[in-house]
Amino acid sequence: MIKRIVGGLIILGLFAFAIVNVLQDDQEGGEAVTLNNEDGTAMQPPNGPEGLKVGEYAPDFTVTTFEGEEKKLSDLKGKKVFLNFWATWCPPCRVEMPEMEKFYEEFGDEVEIMAVNVTSTEKSVKDVTSYVHNEGFTFPIYLDRERNAANRYRIPAYPTTYFIGSDGKIQSKSYIGAMDYDFMKKMKDKLK
Repeated sequence: MIKRIVGGLIILGLFAFAIVNVLQDDQEGGEAVTLNNEDGTAMQPPNGPEGLKVGEYAPDFTVTTFEGEEKKLSDLKGKKVFLNFWATWCPPCRVEMPEMEKFYEEFGDEVEIMAVNVTSTEKSVKDVTSYVHNEGFTFPIYLDRERNAANRYRIPAYPTTYFIGSDGKIQSKSYIGAMDYDFMKKMKDKLK
């Protein structure tokens, strides 16, 4: 009998907790927001991290090449940049990478690609180098070993891409999810 009473009180407490959370979310406009993807696969919690805003200057950071050479975003000052954060274990990233290669082969002289592997999420750097070399990607890929760049850009999911104009400002809302070739072409044409 006591077990039933305790069990009933626990269930009642959980039910009350759920109702309070729903009411609180309604007061705060707390619906989950679908980000960018038309198929609804990229989601952000209602009060989740927001990325940087359109019109802000893109924060500078330093990453490294596979050979250990340092590269800064500011090295690309005056150029249009697709700043892409990705990981090898991320299925949408693996879909996006061949599309990015195709785009780079055609438009690499118009838009710089800075594909930043968030290396701190990988099992090893060797996994990254093997993947890149096996797939034959030729666009610039960098390693964010300590997650410094990803943290500065408040990356909530992979892949996430920022579109930076030649003025060094973020010119379009960040895109969360796999980009395809046609979308990249469209974004290239929007950058100034």
